[in-house]
Amino acid sequence: MTDQQRPATSPEPPATPPTSTEPSTEPLTEPPAAPSAEAPADTSAVPSADTSALLPPASPLQDPTSTPSHQTPPVIPPRPEAPHPLMFGPQPPPSPPVRKDRRVLRAVLRWAAVVVVFAVGGAGSAYGITQMKRSDVPGLATASDGRWDYPEITRPPLPAGSPGPFAADNKASAHYADQRALLLPAPKGAKADASLRGTDGWLPTKTFLAQYADPDDRKELGQKLTDDGLRHIAARGWTTPDGTHTRIYLLQFDSAAVADQLFSPGLISYDTPVYALDGALDTNYDDAVNEQILDDNVKASAYTEDKPAGAEDVRQAYLSAGDTLALIVQSRKGAARKVPFLQTVALQSQLLG
Repeated sequence: MTDQQRPATSPEPPATPPTSTEPSTEPLTEPPAAPSAEAPADTSAVPSADTSALLPPASPLQDPTSTPSHQTPPVIPPRPEAPHPLMFGPQPPPSPPVRKDRRVLRAVLRWAAVVVVFAVGGAGSAYGITQMKRSDVPGLATASDGRWDYPEITRPPLPAGSPGPFAADNKASAHYADQRALLLPAPKGAKADASLRGTDGWLPTKTFLAQYADPDDRKELGQKLTDDGLRHIAARGWTTPDGTHTRIYLLQFDSAAVADQLFSPGLISYDTPVYALDGALDTNYDDAVNEQILDDNVKASAYTEDKPAGAEDVRQAYLSAGDTLALIVQSRKGAARKVPFLQTVALQSQLLG
């Protein structure tokens, strides 16, 4: 019987009545079963409902409205580039690997080489800068503060078995090294003063006393030196290109106790020297010469000439170091410079300390 001949009747009730009187609100999870072959389904009696959301997408080769002829759902062909892991049978060959462009690789290598070259060059430049003196680096040169260029200062060797002047077993604080070797050497570019060479490097006492202004002072001081057992005097002098005349005298005695007593009050009286030098009758105490620039074992007292100065400006300093006394004098037309004077005093104290 065809659809046109079948009378219009109400749809047959389902084979299994629902267990609940309330309509179900849960969505369907399975598609409805296919009609039996013995009793074909009456499609006109089924309420219209949209079941497209419950079925898999239709194959592009079949009509989505047609009824499937078997129970197996249609299979969606896998994408060629990503075959389904459960699909059997021959599969399309994998895509060949993409070959890297050799031009890109060569460009990367060239840039890497450039980076390495610059890194090595920069490291070399940095190392070179660290090895240079500050005065050799353009833009970093330090302006001179007036110091002189002295050679490397080293203490002379001691005789075999002799202690240093301030060793614990040297009770007299005697300098066993040659006094002539304890004199500060002249700075570079200076002209030596031949009048202070003496005989074999030892200066006569009268030459030393000649620098004091008052004849009575020279006589009195000469007697003190004799009474205190002066052993000898070593001296050195020079004139630098700026016109500064430097004289250094080392006077050695038998013991530190004798030398220390002559130092004060024999030669100095705190704020003034006991005996005035020629050209420096009036002086002021110079507190720039202090323990901060001196060797720990050396004492000093320094003075500057009152202003206005005479023909030459005079600076002087007396040092006491064990059995040795030192007198350092610098004079210059106009003004005796402070920096080279302090430098000379400091270096000489290191040789005696």
